[in-house]
Amino acid sequence: MTTFTRSDDLQGALFRGANLRGARFVGSDLSGVVMRGVDVDLADIDAPWLPEGDRFLVNGVDVIPFVEAELDRRFPGRGQRRAQDPDGLRAAWEVLQATWAATLVRVDSTPAGTVDVSVDGEWSFSQTLRHLVMATDTWLGRAIQQREQPYHPLGLANAGAEADGLDLSIFRTATPAFDEVLAVRTDRVAMVRDFLATVTPEELDAPRTNPWAPQYPETVRSCLHTILEEEWEHHRFAVRDLDTIAAGPPA
Repeated sequence: MTTFTRSDDLQGALFRGANLRGARFVGSDLSGVVMRGVDVDLADIDAPWLPEGDRFLVNGVDVIPFVEAELDRRFPGRGQRRAQDPDGLRAAWEVLQATWAATLVRVDSTPAGTVDVSVDGEWSFSQTLRHLVMATDTWLGRAIQQREQPYHPLGLANAGAEADGLDLSIFRTATPAFDEVLAVRTDRVAMVRDFLATVTPEELDAPRTNPWAPQYPETVRSCLHTILEEEWEHHRFAVRDLDTIAAGPPA
């Protein structure tokens, strides 16, 4: 199988009559891609962040509003992730963590080792929680609280984080026990809850620096929105993969 990586520049490439059946595009920039007369049976596209104002056209129809509405229906409380005031953000965090709590109950009933199973090369359930620890440390500890080194060693960063200036040597490379992961995750959930408990409308408007892209201005509010986005999207991924594991290998 031919593999194209970050070093391969295919911008403006033309695929005419090409057979891309079963191809996988991971972490790739497909913005502006034009497909005409294509066979998309069983195509599976996962674009976690579809910002308001973007367009995703299928046969001339912008499907983003339909996708967002359906995800909000499937995951009650997801629609609150853009709350603007302190009370709304507190409510959004509580319903989100109630959702995660129900998923953890489900995980408790799965066979031993399920939390470390990777589906199609994606993060395992345990790795997902470790990434959310890192995301909280980035957007609460580093961006909002402006701590110089907010990271817990059990956090897990994206593959491209080093290119964004993050020193990956601060993270543990060995696979930790799930109990350890849960303890750190519980601590980070409490950190967000404690911050939201006292935040004021004025503090939400305070300017902050984007930890990955300093040229883009942020506020405390937008940083909190990013935390909520990360949490909901990774919960969706986790549930998707738990469903796949429970279904077993295809017949």
